[in-house]
Amino acid sequence: MKETGLRNRVVIVTGAAAGIGRTTALHFAQEGARIAAWDVNDAAGDSLVKELESAGGQAMFCRVNVADSASVESGVKAVLDRWQRLDVLINNAGILRDAQLVKLKDGAVVATMSDEMFDAVINVNLKGVFHCTRAVVPHMIAAGGGVILCASSVVGLYGNFGQTNYVATKAGVIGMTRTWARELGKYNIRVNAIAPGFIATEMVRAMPEKVLQSMVAHTPLGRMGQPEDIANAYVWLASDAASFVTGTVLSVDGGVVVGT
Repeated sequence: MKETGLRNRVVIVTGAAAGIGRTTALHFAQEGARIAAWDVNDAAGDSLVKELESAGGQAMFCRVNVADSASVESGVKAVLDRWQRLDVLINNAGILRDAQLVKLKDGAVVATMSDEMFDAVINVNLKGVFHCTRAVVPHMIAAGGGVILCASSVVGLYGNFGQTNYVATKAGVIGMTRTWARELGKYNIRVNAIAPGFIATEMVRAMPEKVLQSMVAHTPLGRMGQPEDIANAYVWLASDAASFVTGTVLSVDGGVVVGT
C-alpha cells in the first residue's frame, strides 16, 4: 500500500473538539501527522491532545474562534512557533441555526429567520473558512505548497428546508474552493471540498427517530455515514495519492444526491 506522505506534516483542523473534526484529527494523527486542533471549546483541549498523541501524532490545542480574524491569525502564529511550518488546513468548523425563511400559520407570519441566526452561521461557516484560508496561504506559498480542504455539504448542492443560512454557506464554500483552486494552483496549493451526506454525529443522532429514518430512506446505501467516512476522505485528499486532484467537490453521502 502506498504511503500517504502525511507523516510529520502539520495539519490544522478547525472545529476539532467533537464530531467529524475530532475523528478527522485522530485519523491524521494515526498517519503520524502533527495536529493543531482548533476549537472554541477549551474544556476538550487536554483530553483531545492526549488522544491524538496516543494515536501516534504530535498535537497541540489552540482556542480559536474562526469567525474572528485576529483569533485565527493568533492560532496560525502559535502553530508556526511550535513547528515552523503548516502543510494542511481542514476547514471543518461549522454551526447550525435552523429556521424557515418565513413561517405562516392560518395565513399569518408567526416566525422568520432572524438577522442574528443568519449572521451567526455566515460568520462561522463561510467567513471562518475565508479567515483561515487567507491566514495560511502566504505561509504555504513560502513553503512551496500545501493542501486546503473545506467542509461543504450535499445541501449546498441541492438545498434543504429550513436551512437558508446553512445552505448559503455550504454553496459559498464550493464557490470559494473552486476559485482558490484556480488562484493557488500555480503555487502548488491544492484546494478541494467534501460534501458529506447524513452523518451519524452526536448532533444528528439527537434528532427525532422519524427524521433519522427519513434520512436513511433517502440514502441509496441504506444507512447513515459515520464520521470515519468523512475523515478517510480528508486523509486521502490531503495525501500524496491525490496529488493531481484540485478544485473538486467530493460527495461522501451514500448516494443521497442521486437518491433524491
